[in-house]
Amino acid sequence: MPFAHVPLSRGLPERSTAVAACAGRGEWCSRGEEGFMSCLELGWPGEPLSVPVLAASRARRDTDLHPPRPSVPLSPPSCEPTRSGSWGLYKGRETSASSKESLGAGGVLPPSCLHVIQLPHVGSRGQASLCEMAAGSCLLLLLLPSLVIASHSPPGCKIRITSKGLDLVKQEGLRFVEQELHNITVSDLHGNEGQFHYNISQVKVTDLQLAFSDLNFQPQQHLVFNINNASISLRFRRQLLYWFFYDIGSINASADGVHIYTVLQLAKDKAGRLKISNMTCNASIARMHAGFSGTLRKVYEFLSTFIVTGMRFLLSQQICPSLEHASLVLLNSLLDTVPVRNYVDEHIGIDYSLLRDPSVSTDTLDLDFKGMFFPRVREDQELENHAVEPVIKETERMVYVAFSEYFFDSAMHSYFQAGVLTIELQGEKIPKDLEVLLRATFFGTIFMLSPSVDAPLRLVLQVSAPPRCIIKPSGTSVSVSAFLNISLVPPDRPPVQLSSMAMETKLSAKVFLQGKALRVQLDLRRFRIYSKQSALESLALFSLQAPLKTLLQLSIMPIINERTKKGVQIPLPEGMDFTREVVTNHAGFLTVGADLHFSKGLREVIEKYRPVPTATAAYSSSQPAEPSPDPSSL
Repeated sequence: MPFAHVPLSRGLPERSTAVAACAGRGEWCSRGEEGFMSCLELGWPGEPLSVPVLAASRARRDTDLHPPRPSVPLSPPSCEPTRSGSWGLYKGRETSASSKESLGAGGVLPPSCLHVIQLPHVGSRGQASLCEMAAGSCLLLLLLPSLVIASHSPPGCKIRITSKGLDLVKQEGLRFVEQELHNITVSDLHGNEGQFHYNISQVKVTDLQLAFSDLNFQPQQHLVFNINNASISLRFRRQLLYWFFYDIGSINASADGVHIYTVLQLAKDKAGRLKISNMTCNASIARMHAGFSGTLRKVYEFLSTFIVTGMRFLLSQQICPSLEHASLVLLNSLLDTVPVRNYVDEHIGIDYSLLRDPSVSTDTLDLDFKGMFFPRVREDQELENHAVEPVIKETERMVYVAFSEYFFDSAMHSYFQAGVLTIELQGEKIPKDLEVLLRATFFGTIFMLSPSVDAPLRLVLQVSAPPRCIIKPSGTSVSVSAFLNISLVPPDRPPVQLSSMAMETKLSAKVFLQGKALRVQLDLRRFRIYSKQSALESLALFSLQAPLKTLLQLSIMPIINERTKKGVQIPLPEGMDFTREVVTNHAGFLTVGADLHFSKGLREVIEKYRPVPTATAAYSSSQPAEPSPDPSSL
């Protein structure tokens, strides 16, 4: 292992200066003999870097024993002298926080200037190795970028809602807002002005005109709902007393120039569910007037200023509380219908929890879901995600859903862990032609088992490792490795294995969306069998290649496709479906572009799932839900 020697100058000051001249792919320092500092090259991967070396000054008696050596220039002429009497790492020309020279890509220190460390004088005995301390600090500095990268877990499923999808949501949301404003309750208004006494009660909204409204994305986590120049028509009961005149009746009033500005903040909750975490609202009414009828109409119109002013104030104060309840309570109950952690079937479940808060740009809303399947027998099992992170660039459709290879790999890994990737065929389930061929192939072995020659055959196909999904622009495929065990099953006797062969198959996968269910149709594309014992036996099995492939296509593949027929639900609220789906393959992931359709109104779904406060609500929300009969029906 090569060493780089740098002589120490004679007559070090009381605060010794340790200078590193080692530059390479990462080096570890050690003090050599005769006043040399040595640097051991470790061969770390990455770009060249300079590692600072700390060394204790040798005793003055050591420098007296050895003649002074010529000084070696250790720093470029452009580097300024280091500051004396300080402790720490000095990088480049500047040592303050305002230094222009910073860490390079991947945490690599720039080698433009030599790194100099000044330390107090340390004795040669009984002291900890300062060199190891410096190396540990530098190692931590180099690991920081990798720690930051590790904290960003790539999603297995990603959903993007575009501005076109937001326009559809605005139309349904506007109807919902109208329904909420219709239910505004205004407290009774009563008072007097001189001899004029009034009492206003039973205020009801009779009509709403929300012609000018808009719903927009606002970076980084917000939706803005804005209503301009709206009008609200009211009807309320009046009781008026003026001197000796007492009147009871109803009054029609109208609030014009209504402006409502609301900002909804989106975030993920502790369970990983999308929620409206906060809301800000501002409502104002430009003008309001009331219409009177009857013999005292002129008197009422003259004195109606008190009524109209009070009613305008009370109405404007009730708009925001009504919308706040609609957003933080009712709309959040709608978001509770999005599946987060539920069971797909009796074997596996899926985790659709959000990895982070939603990312909002001016045109899109991106949601990163975990998208990981898990076996029900080991629900706490985590499969590390090393797949390519889906990247959605399109904005033409209302919504885009992207699935990485990890999404499908975790499903097959969960089925493998559940122990269900095994199929057994025996008796009449084995085609007659294949049975005759198998008996002819293994005739010698069967003949030796007399009198069990006529015993039935049994074929057991067992996957030996979790299948892997490969997504390319040309298509999606699944690689499967399995064992095929052929046995003779004599009555009242243990099975006798005739052969155990290895199988390698590649299945083509057609991924499509139906309703809200993601489904996969598999087809056998390539198939190969070989013996685990010898190449000679593999040649003997060559005649079984075509019949076994036919067996897989006609008997095994229909069983597999029947299991995948139900599919898995996409994380969308109830009442919202996909239409006009288009699947596009990319390198390492696929995207499904679609438009949205409301099969149920927001009010209908909210009334169905109107929250009822219970003591176990917080507990039940974190438990996996049972699988639905058919995801497309939701």
